[in-house]
Amino acid sequence: MRNHEASHGRDLGGLNAWGLSVAGLALLAGLLGLPVTGWAEEAAGASAQVSYRDFPQLGGSRNIIWVIAQIHLLLAGFVLGVPIFAWLCEIVGWKTGEKRYDKLAKEFTKLLTSSYATTALFGGILLFMLIGFYPKLMNYLTDIFFPSFVFYCVMFLLETATLYLYWYGWDAMQEGRAKVFHLFLGFLLNVFAFFIMVVPNSWATFQASPVVIAEGSSLARAWAATWNPTWWPVNIHRLIANVVLGGFICGAYAGVRYLSAKSAEEREHYDWMGYVGNFIGVFGMLPLPFAGYWLMREIYQYNQQMGITLMGGFLSWLFILQAMLIGVLFLGANYYFWMGITYRIPGAETKYKKPILAMLVILLLCLGVWMTPHSLVASLEEARKLGGTHHPLLGVFGVMSAKMTVANLMILVTFMSFIMYWRAGKEETATWAKLARAVMSGVLGVAAIVVIVLGVWGYFVPAIVRINYFSVAQVLIVLFVMLTITPLTALLLKSARTTTEMVWGRMPPRAGYALVLNAVMVILLMTLMGYARSSSRVHWHIYGVMRDSSEYAYSPALGYAAAFMSLNTFIFCMLVAFIFWVATMGDKAKAGHGAMSAMAGGSHELDERSGR
Repeated sequence: MRNHEASHGRDLGGLNAWGLSVAGLALLAGLLGLPVTGWAEEAAGASAQVSYRDFPQLGGSRNIIWVIAQIHLLLAGFVLGVPIFAWLCEIVGWKTGEKRYDKLAKEFTKLLTSSYATTALFGGILLFMLIGFYPKLMNYLTDIFFPSFVFYCVMFLLETATLYLYWYGWDAMQEGRAKVFHLFLGFLLNVFAFFIMVVPNSWATFQASPVVIAEGSSLARAWAATWNPTWWPVNIHRLIANVVLGGFICGAYAGVRYLSAKSAEEREHYDWMGYVGNFIGVFGMLPLPFAGYWLMREIYQYNQQMGITLMGGFLSWLFILQAMLIGVLFLGANYYFWMGITYRIPGAETKYKKPILAMLVILLLCLGVWMTPHSLVASLEEARKLGGTHHPLLGVFGVMSAKMTVANLMILVTFMSFIMYWRAGKEETATWAKLARAVMSGVLGVAAIVVIVLGVWGYFVPAIVRINYFSVAQVLIVLFVMLTITPLTALLLKSARTTTEMVWGRMPPRAGYALVLNAVMVILLMTLMGYARSSSRVHWHIYGVMRDSSEYAYSPALGYAAAFMSLNTFIFCMLVAFIFWVATMGDKAKAGHGAMSAMAGGSHELDERSGR
């Protein structure tokens, strides 16, 4: 069922902890033999008397929920993203026999265990705030989604038990079948984490695109509400975004540790860890715009007014800010790759100096187009001088056809930066190497030309043709380039001769700062898009079903929202810094103990030599 009326409401987001606690109470009541229906109905009757509560002394209920929900979601994104590449790193270490991958996976998991309790803490706080501030809304959602609360509770318990086994059994499960079982635990951890993500996503997406059936069992009603039009687009988008967030935060952790490293061994390890974190973040970032585009298509199909509010109404300027943040992120990721070519691969900087300069120019030009607004915020006099709110020269770059084109070009440039870094310091020896390079160059060149042609052609066709055909074709072309060049490069390098060995630990301090900058940009992006998704529903708690009748039934101004985005980013960064500090306390204690043991051993040996 798809509702096409024009309206929306306040996004309360982050309902994970709420569902967990309600389901936990239900299970406890069932185990004790208590009448679940009775106390649920009694509680519903009591809460129905109050629709809203407020706490104006702390800025109001909406602002409190805004901060707590956003911090909880960011922590949850990190906690759900890290297990994916920690498990993959462990598999690589097991298959290749390289202990550094296993060490890296363990260090990633250590960050996960340090963050897990903090995530649950903010989830619990969010639960109590939601129940207290929005009892009527919570009662309605509980009535719809109660069966999924029980399922979520079971998944949460299973993930917690699996995480403990995975982490505390790491050293004991390193050989033979025990190692295979440990890898299986990592697989289960990711399966449970996936369900822990997609179940609460159904509660949040239901608020934007509800599907309500009046008849059927409670399970049928919950399933219909879960399978709403934007559920799977949000699932895919958040899954990829969690990987990006986790990768760049781990990269920032490595950058900070690299800057504070005392020994050459530490510098080499955290330089390599920073490279892996940046690599994970970049390769998650490449398909992320495609997932976002799919989500926007589903929003337009569900309700055109919502799409217009997002992309053409007062929220459209958010996408200019988004373009700036994504542009800085692309530049930062490419800059880190280019520094790696310069400092880690001696002699490569001369060979790749001109291509790097060309890619930098392309990125800057694309960023300029992406940041160009469709309409200008101008006074009446300025609009008269311009001849309207559209700039006579640059206004042509403000439409989606231009922005989709440059976004795809930036993805291609970033992908080629990685390929260039991958091939640096190696000489292909395969007999078909020349042909392979010609094929890859041809594929890249033709793809770039076709993307540009489709972008220009998009100005002369109806919007429905551009959205359903041209934009999809551009996405498929870029994916084809990545799926073609990546395996070809891997085959070429399999028999390649290494001309220059990779040297780790030589990156300048600005490499660490670049990794931290990338993490901050990702966090800002997630806070920005959270506000955009919430505000697109305007004055509805649940679109078309439950109107927001509180005093906060309006969308905050962009400047006000930007202040809260910055505040949420700052709080989250401080929390992450604290978590990282706690996670490294044990390492410092071990290092100090090792140094004391070495000194004691040296003193004992000196005593023996002196005959004492």
